[in-house]
Amino acid sequence: MLRPRIPINPLPSGLVTPLVQPATDTTVEPNRSSVPACGCDHTPTEAAQPRIQLPAVRLTPAGLIAAVAGGAGIVLVVGAVLVSMLLAVAITGASVAVCAVVLRSLLNNPNIRR
Repeated sequence: MLRPRIPINPLPSGLVTPLVQPATDTTVEPNRSSVPACGCDHTPTEAAQPRIQLPAVRLTPAGLIAAVAGGAGIVLVVGAVLVSMLLAVAITGASVAVCAVVLRSLLNNPNIRR
């Protein structure tokens, strides 16, 4: 069947390297020791305190009321648009039905001379 082709990235040097690098089995662990990894003679920083996870969105009571009112407004506008489209389709269908009945009665009337 069809085999996917891996795109390649031609470098200006003429070397061609694939965009997808093969995964290795070794994982890199972060340096958690107090000795600096660079070997420089400076004082290491203290470990950072874990941060408390806060909710992504914080709503005040006024913000919550505004969000609810905005959502209700959007629902009302979309509902009005959908109802008006349904009404337009119903009116069009009724007018086509009336035209069909009138044309049928005109074509089936025996009093018309041809």
